[in-house]
Amino acid sequence: MAHVILKEVTKVFPGNVVAVDNISLEIKDKEFLVLVGPSGCGKSTTLRMIAGLEEISEGNIYIGDRLVNDVPPKDRDIAMVFQNYALYPHMTVYKNMAFGLKLRKYPKAEIEKRVRDTAEILGISELLERKPKALSGGQRQRVAVGRAIVRKPRVFLFDEPLSNLDAKLRVQMRTEISKLHARLQATMIYVTHDQIEAMTMGDRIAVLKDGIIQQTDDPITLYDKPHNRFVAGFIGSPPMNFFDGRIVSESNELFLDEGHFKVRIPAKFKEKLSPYSGKEVIFGMRPEHLYQAQTSLKEEPGMESIKAKVEIIEPMGAEVYIYLTTGKTPFICRLDAHVKAEIDEMMELLVDMDKCHFFDKNTEQAVI
Repeated sequence: MAHVILKEVTKVFPGNVVAVDNISLEIKDKEFLVLVGPSGCGKSTTLRMIAGLEEISEGNIYIGDRLVNDVPPKDRDIAMVFQNYALYPHMTVYKNMAFGLKLRKYPKAEIEKRVRDTAEILGISELLERKPKALSGGQRQRVAVGRAIVRKPRVFLFDEPLSNLDAKLRVQMRTEISKLHARLQATMIYVTHDQIEAMTMGDRIAVLKDGIIQQTDDPITLYDKPHNRFVAGFIGSPPMNFFDGRIVSESNELFLDEGHFKVRIPAKFKEKLSPYSGKEVIFGMRPEHLYQAQTSLKEEPGMESIKAKVEIIEPMGAEVYIYLTTGKTPFICRLDAHVKAEIDEMMELLVDMDKCHFFDKNTEQAVI
């Protein structure tokens, strides 16, 4: 397999539209790296530049130790799996999988072995004589993945391969691709707009916005220590809650004053937040770090009380999502399914301040 390096890569489309803006990224050998971000952030363009399907405007791309800027796609030793499967409708599954090997003039026995072995791995051996129109979406996706595997490329590229599947099948295929990565020990670069896909599959995740990489980290670090408000809001489901507030100093302690609630800031954050005393900040808290107020919890260090009006109650089975408002800011908490709540009631909640986040109001970069 091979590592992939992007050095200060930029892509500008006609009309001076900057799709990818000076990104540098190293994908390690055998790593599963996910490029994630909203539509139009440049993730698919980045993948297509690695594949050679899109010319780069500036910068360099290496696959292994080889500069591939001017190397045609067929000579880059990569295989790409597309969103729409891109199968030949007039060919059987076997012929679809064998087609690339035939073009490269592999011996017939080698083609037979590779196709049969790959079909066995993917559980599609009984489908080899069918044509794509006779397959389900999940089966077509397996064939598309199989066509990539038989080539034994140095790098696998996946461009939103699961977005055409239903929710249950997406979960199943996520697991299948992750197991495949572990089995093949391959370098894989995977593009998605679905942050749940990114979190569950990637060894590391690169979060993009407006053609710029905002942060590259393992899933837990991204979740616990986002570099800015965008990453904090994009990673996590339900997303992080944000409040505009002011840092105030009283009796040698710091508080966050939102206008409708005021909470004490833990002493461990004092050094970083003291320069913001008297200034506005963005206060972030995740839905799972809010709890229904109970006497025992109130005694826990770092717990602060707030009151908010219940707007919507959304049972999810094992838990319940409750949508509330402080008077000016809507937010959501994720509680145990057996919590009792009524629409329009004022509900007391406890915030775990030790796990909250603060962002600079102007730059939106993380302070804590």
